[in-house]
Amino acid sequence: MPENAQPQKIALVFFRTLSGSEPVREWLKDLPEAERHRIGQDLLRAQWRWPVGMPLCRPLGSGLWEVRTDLPTKRTARVLLCLHREHLIALHGFIKKTRTTPTEDLGMARKRQKELGR
Repeated sequence: MPENAQPQKIALVFFRTLSGSEPVREWLKDLPEAERHRIGQDLLRAQWRWPVGMPLCRPLGSGLWEVRTDLPTKRTARVLLCLHREHLIALHGFIKKTRTTPTEDLGMARKRQKELGR
């Protein structure tokens, strides 16, 4: 990057179902404000520094990434996203309860990622 170049913020878009709902936005609204704020900060950091590595983002393969957030309530949140048409798309969000990413959460994100091509 040339020394006078300004960093570019990459747009983050919430995945929208055919019926018009935005599952990640709805999930975030159900979380306590402090947790929502912390996740929002990490998503913003990812937007400004994309592509970001560990510990903030981890690649899950096939163009899927997770944004990793340690919450003030000692819980751990994950937002699974992908890069599509020069936007970061938030596909799925969940509170992580196990050491590995649950298969059903990964499957939901991959299903939504495929739907982007519709």
